[in-house]
Amino acid sequence: MSYCSAIPNMQPEERKVLHKNYHDNHYGFPIHDDNELFGRLILEINQAGLSWETILKKEEGFRKAYANFDINKVASFTEADRERLLQDTGIIRNKLKVNAAIENAKTI
Repeated sequence: MSYCSAIPNMQPEERKVLHKNYHDNHYGFPIHDDNELFGRLILEINQAGLSWETILKKEEGFRKAYANFDINKVASFTEADRERLLQDTGIIRNKLKVNAAIENAKTI
């Protein structure tokens, strides 16, 4: 049983499983790893204007595309990496959001 009361009524089942995992294992839990915090920042940047469910469905794609959210690796992304990200169907392919993720890594 999830602590989130909205989850039991969600349909279809895949949607329920996706949200249950997020609410029971991630949402509201403290993060003490800088790379994981950076990963949350990337997800939040990309969520702007979209549903959180869209981002949850692509979370693994983001993790893969952004070097497992390794801040140092993302900070060293080249123009070729930017172009690769803009072609990656596993993430949100918005130039401003891609640039924001890379520039934030450099700032951190």
